[in-house]
Amino acid sequence: MAPTIALLGDVMLGRGVAERIGRDPPDEVWGPEVRELCSSCDLVICNLECCIAERGSRTERVRGKPFFFRAPPAAVRSLEAIGVGAVGLANNHALDYETEALIETLDLLDEAGIALTGAGRDDRLARRGTVVEAGGARVGLVAVSDHPAEFAARPDAPGIAHAELGRRLPGWLAEELARLRAECDLVVAFPHWGPNMTAQPAPWQLRAAAEMQAAGADLVAGHSAHAFHGVGWGRRGPLLFDLGDALDDYAVNPTLRNDVGVLALWRPGGSEAHLELVGLKLDFCHTRLAEADDAEWIARRLARACAELGTRAERVGEQRFRVAPG
Repeated sequence: MAPTIALLGDVMLGRGVAERIGRDPPDEVWGPEVRELCSSCDLVICNLECCIAERGSRTERVRGKPFFFRAPPAAVRSLEAIGVGAVGLANNHALDYETEALIETLDLLDEAGIALTGAGRDDRLARRGTVVEAGGARVGLVAVSDHPAEFAARPDAPGIAHAELGRRLPGWLAEELARLRAECDLVVAFPHWGPNMTAQPAPWQLRAAAEMQAAGADLVAGHSAHAFHGVGWGRRGPLLFDLGDALDDYAVNPTLRNDVGVLALWRPGGSEAHLELVGLKLDFCHTRLAEADDAEWIARRLARACAELGTRAERVGEQRFRVAPG
């Protein structure tokens, strides 16, 4: 039986979300239907768009950086509430409160038994993928970010797995995907890439996703744009160019609708529903399943965005969509 692997985009547990976690039970940032759905999966993966720490001070590495996200240690329970088993840390907020906070984040996740990839105490550890068990399968996950270069781990310093993905796929990433391919049943590439507030992948992302699959990834699942993109299909399986946001306190763009996102349910090798998307509605510091007009908006956008990438999104429920090659 194929495992069910859930993938979420940016989970930001700082600022207003952190205030809610300090005021209410940490699991209540998620609607009960979201918690129930995620709990039914064999593995939940997300991009952790913040550090989780009490220590550290705001970084000055990136000139003009406007946003800094840090969550309290109790935020780990928000991840546990939806059964997160692995996180990507390669993004532009992992070092918002410098290496002291990043190290505390690594330690807290390790204590909670949550696997991580995409950041580490040196560049070797930051670039190394993680392997987790899911429904009897070994799943390899490797995370990488194309920004900011100032956060890149070095041989003698903590940081993130950074690569200029707009150019040719870096050798270390191809090698790590190949290593995981040889050791695992399934391999997921988890890039944090491209600019904010875009509605479709750029040509270089189409190329880079194909290169990741050629190197060994079964699934490519991206994030960073704050708005979900359509799904493509490559030689080994789905290409989720951007999952959009999953939890935050951000201002809403009324055109791109960053207050909606998708939860991807991947059932590799399954006889049906190989890839399903579930629409999410992001209220301020709280995420629930999309309904009514929000679900209709997601349906219209998915139909257009997937068609442009050669796939089709069939609506199978109010906020549920089955995606297949066109």
